[in-house]
Amino acid sequence: MNSPQRVLIVEDEERLAALVADYLKAAGFAVHLDYDGLGVLEWVRAHRPDLIILDLMLPGKDGLTLCREVRAESQVPIIMTTARVEEIDRLLGLGLGADDYLCKPYSPRELVARVKAVLRRSAGATPGGPAAVADPADTDPLTLDPDRLRVTAAGRDIELTAVEFALLATLHQAPGRIFSRERLMERIYRDHRVVSDRTIDSHVKKLRRRLQELLPERELVHSVYGVGYRYEDR
Repeated sequence: MNSPQRVLIVEDEERLAALVADYLKAAGFAVHLDYDGLGVLEWVRAHRPDLIILDLMLPGKDGLTLCREVRAESQVPIIMTTARVEEIDRLLGLGLGADDYLCKPYSPRELVARVKAVLRRSAGATPGGPAAVADPADTDPLTLDPDRLRVTAAGRDIELTAVEFALLATLHQAPGRIFSRERLMERIYRDHRVVSDRTIDSHVKKLRRRLQELLPERELVHSVYGVGYRYEDR
């Protein structure tokens, strides 16, 4: 039998770490806990985990430093967590190479779902990795035509507004990546006009409604509470 995938949790809130570990174990993962940043890099080198859940604020060595150090040596998937919503946009802007971000307080079930999604994406992107059995639900269903502002799926197509298309194209180019509302504004409104968060939310609502016309059984644009949006093609 295959050994369970190993997740390293680096979190100084011991009760939270234990709770997350219980949920991950129940989902079939092997878990190792570390409560500060001092010995993380050495442990990663020695044990090669399949994924790391890394808190931003840690005693000994902070999550930013650890993420950079680990990424310099390994492509192991990293999910970063933080207690401050405003930090998410800064982390995204730094381009640390983390695979996902989650703001506290979060649901342990949501974190487990994120772990599974990141591991699926990682396995699919690994050269020479085991080939997954093709599943129509696992393939990106959309084809984007920027010249005509049209989106095609399942033999049907729709035409979007310029703003809706720019929004979808931004999310679609990086599946699983969280885009804050501020980052989406920058990408969509090149003239740097001042718009509110509600404007982005309104565009997302309309975009979802249009995509439902193509694929009524699937949700492709997902909200990340308190942070922004991401495209997930499953």
